[in-house]
Amino acid sequence: MDIVERLAGASRIGLGLAAVGRPGYINLGRATDLPAERSVEAMRARAHELLDRAYAAGVRYVDVARSYGRAEEFLAQWLHARPDADDVVVGSKWGYTYTAGWRVDAEVHETKEHGVATFTRQLGETRALLGDRLDLYQIHSVTPDSPALHDTGLHRRLADLAAAGTVVGLSTSGPAQAETVRAALGVRVDGRPLFRSVQATWNLLEPSAGPALAAAHAAGCLVIVKEALANGRLAVGGHAPGDAAALAAALRQPWATVVLSGAATADQLASNLRAEEEPTGDPARWAGLAVPADRYWADRSRLPWA
Repeated sequence: MDIVERLAGASRIGLGLAAVGRPGYINLGRATDLPAERSVEAMRARAHELLDRAYAAGVRYVDVARSYGRAEEFLAQWLHARPDADDVVVGSKWGYTYTAGWRVDAEVHETKEHGVATFTRQLGETRALLGDRLDLYQIHSVTPDSPALHDTGLHRRLADLAAAGTVVGLSTSGPAQAETVRAALGVRVDGRPLFRSVQATWNLLEPSAGPALAAAHAAGCLVIVKEALANGRLAVGGHAPGDAAALAAALRQPWATVVLSGAATADQLASNLRAEEEPTGDPARWAGLAVPADRYWADRSRLPWA
C-alpha cells in the first residue's frame, strides 16, 4: 500500500517537528511559544504533547530530519510508547548535519552536504532510531546546483533504498525551487523516475513553485507543502491573513497531498487544524501578498535563530 493510500481518510495536515526538535529555529514568536529553559527533556515533552494531540485529531503524517536536533529521537520514543499509532506515516530527510550542540546562539546551526558518504552515514543514523518505521526519505533542501541531481552513484544508492520499500524524494529551497523540481522529475534510474515525492515551500508570499509542483503531482509524486506560514510571517501581525487562512490556501492547491503544520504549542496546532474547515482560504483573496521569489528568500535568510 503506498503512502497516499495509507493517508486516505486522514487529515491532510501533517505535523512537522522542526520547531520542537531543537532549541533554536527561525520561526517568529519562539520566545513566547517555548519554555524559557529549552532542555532536551522540556523539548521532548513538548514534541510528545503535540504528537499526542495531532494523532488524536486525525493527523497521520509526521515530518522530521537529521538536522532537526533530536526530532527523529523524540518521534522514535513516541512511536515506541504508542504501539497503537502503527498507521502513522513517517518522513525524514538527510543532507544537513545538525551542528548547534543544543545551543540557540551557535554560530552555525547546520551544514549541508549531498554526497554518498553523507547519505550512507545519515541513513544509518535514521535507521538506528526509526528502524522500519521510515516510510519516506528525502534529500534535504536541494537547489539547482546540488550534486544530488547529477550524481549517478548516489542515484543508484537511492534506487536501492526505494527497491527495499522506502519512498525516495527531495525537499527544495531558494528562489529556483521550480527549476529544481523540474530537474528532479527528469532523473531516472534504469529508465524509471527516481524521485517519487517533493517537499517544497509554497505560501501566499512565495507561490512561485506552484506550476512545477502541479507537474510533480501529475507525474505521480507525493507533494508536501512546507513553510505554508512563511516561518510565522503569515500568522502574526495586523495585516497577516492568519494561520488558518494561510494553511487553507495551501490545502486548496489541487496538487498538494499534505500541508505541514510547524506548530510549537497545542493552541497553535488546534488553530492550524481548523484550516481544513476555513472559509477564508481562497488563494485569490490573498493574491496581492505575493512577493518576488528572490526578495522572499532574501528576507527569510535574515530571520534570526531564536
